[in-house]
Amino acid sequence: MLAHSRIRTFADNFGEVVPSEGLVQSGDVLDIAIWEAPPAVLFGSALGRSSALEPMGVSRQAGLPEQMVDRAGLIRVPFAGNINAAGRTPNQIAADIRGRLVGKAHDPQVIVRISRNATSDVTVVGEVSNSLRMPLTSKGERLLDALATAGGVRQPVGKMSIQVTRGGRVEAMALGAVIKDPRQNIRLQAGDVVTLLFQPYSFTVLGAARSNQEIPFEGTGVTLSQAFGRMGGLEDQRANPKGVFIFRFENPEMFDDNSSSKTPPTNKIPVIYRVDLRDPKTLFVAQNFFIEDKDVIYVSNAPLADFSKFLQAVSQIVYPIATLQSVNLLR
Repeated sequence: MLAHSRIRTFADNFGEVVPSEGLVQSGDVLDIAIWEAPPAVLFGSALGRSSALEPMGVSRQAGLPEQMVDRAGLIRVPFAGNINAAGRTPNQIAADIRGRLVGKAHDPQVIVRISRNATSDVTVVGEVSNSLRMPLTSKGERLLDALATAGGVRQPVGKMSIQVTRGGRVEAMALGAVIKDPRQNIRLQAGDVVTLLFQPYSFTVLGAARSNQEIPFEGTGVTLSQAFGRMGGLEDQRANPKGVFIFRFENPEMFDDNSSSKTPPTNKIPVIYRVDLRDPKTLFVAQNFFIEDKDVIYVSNAPLADFSKFLQAVSQIVYPIATLQSVNLLR
């Protein structure tokens, strides 16, 4: 009996993650700006500015050199000393710097922003216009945001699949399905790898079919009826329409608890689906049964096919002998 496996989606496997809080990590580069209310002298003198050339009552800004957070998670700010930056937001760092400068600078105001994000990013590779590393922000960038940032795909959307690698987990879907279903446009998290693949799937046809070969198919998938069309159908003289088999490795969660408990979670269960093309109902089922990557479709020989081969072999031996005897009789 045919069965259609549950399609694994990004929404089901990865769920919804919380947007990045914009926490600073070691390796990030910070841009720090400090303002002092008039009369400002602390950072004004440090920058070598001449107060005689500046109008009275105007605040001064000190644009410090960009600071890279070191391995210890620290940055160094003049007159404030070492500031703990790793694991904190830019606003928290700015408040810490301002607190260190109170009493040293006149009413200091501090703004800190991440100028180069080296830790909270996503890698986009594959069939895209530009492979890149996209930094994540508190906006919460999603899958299609990364694709747009990379300049889009280089192949037709209908023949592309999009793969997400998160930690030790790898899942893929047709790009067209992600575009059509907003739920699959999942929010990304730091360290994700997004890969665009062109026609990455294939199935193999063996036995009494018109062509024995490996047939690639696009990310949108093909049904069993479409697979029959692509392989040219069955060989009428040899094929057994009641003996078409699909060999596949299925995930253990597809089966009941008793079956899955006998198989380690990391392994897959070998399954053979049998197709009877003489049953008209099978043609309706075949339109909803999707072929999966690395499936093997085997078409068995008809019961009389082997006997026919035997008769052909015998005739090849007997016919020359009979011909030779008839020639001798004529002599």
